[in-house]
Amino acid sequence: MPELPEVDALVRFLRENVVGDFITRADVGELSILKTADPPLEAISGLEISGVSRVGKTLIVEFAGLELVCRFARAGWLVWHEVVPTGPVRMGKGPLGLRIHLASGAGFDLSEAGTKKNASASLVTDRAEVAAVDNAGPDALSVDADQFTAALAGSTSRIKTVLEDQALISGIGNAYSDEILHTAKISPFASAKGVDAPALLETVHEVLAQARDMLIDLPPAKIKAAKKRGLRVHGRTGKSCPVCGSTIAEVSYAETSLQYCPGCQTGGKKLSDRRMDRLLK
Repeated sequence: MPELPEVDALVRFLRENVVGDFITRADVGELSILKTADPPLEAISGLEISGVSRVGKTLIVEFAGLELVCRFARAGWLVWHEVVPTGPVRMGKGPLGLRIHLASGAGFDLSEAGTKKNASASLVTDRAEVAAVDNAGPDALSVDADQFTAALAGSTSRIKTVLEDQALISGIGNAYSDEILHTAKISPFASAKGVDAPALLETVHEVLAQARDMLIDLPPAKIKAAKKRGLRVHGRTGKSCPVCGSTIAEVSYAETSLQYCPGCQTGGKKLSDRRMDRLLK
């Protein structure tokens, strides 16, 4: 799932390439991607793109009086075209969800891999009409110590769960919560209220800022691969930790998993992985 660093990189790229350009057409490739009907999507035709911004992991394309709020979900992404394809879009075929044509001849797609279609595009007069935006907590890069401390102290959940709760802190997902906790040497199963919040906040800002700076000048087609190269524990199960050399371990869930280093984060102990334990019985 695209998280704050990648979405920030997309925002920078789009600001440099689409602001001041005009929409000529919008094609829908997956009907479920549209979450609003009034105003209709056709209302953006002929409008000038006035800005591009982000709330948490949500990308927002701005027009005079309207905003296109794009949420990528787990497998969504933005595909850039220097010359946008002009052929007909086949509804429900392939990853294409929404294609935007620009007067310059360029354009971009909102795409989503896989069969589960959870990415969304909402055309609204105010971004606050989208619940995920309206309910978003402080941005992970700008949240202050008091806000962060309150979010942790008020929770009975594990620290990884709190970091990923968009209503508490917006912008962090599965990958960067793994990276943040590894850098901070904290178990993902640690109780949030027992964590040194100010110290962890420094790590949150450090990890996200470094990741964003690494991605910020890349075109969309190169961002995901660059992100993967920069990860130290997430997605690296069975490989050696670059810090201590321990073997990176995993806890699996029904539709996702987390990775951590036993040497750096849990005193050498493996965390309970009920799914794997059942398979080994």
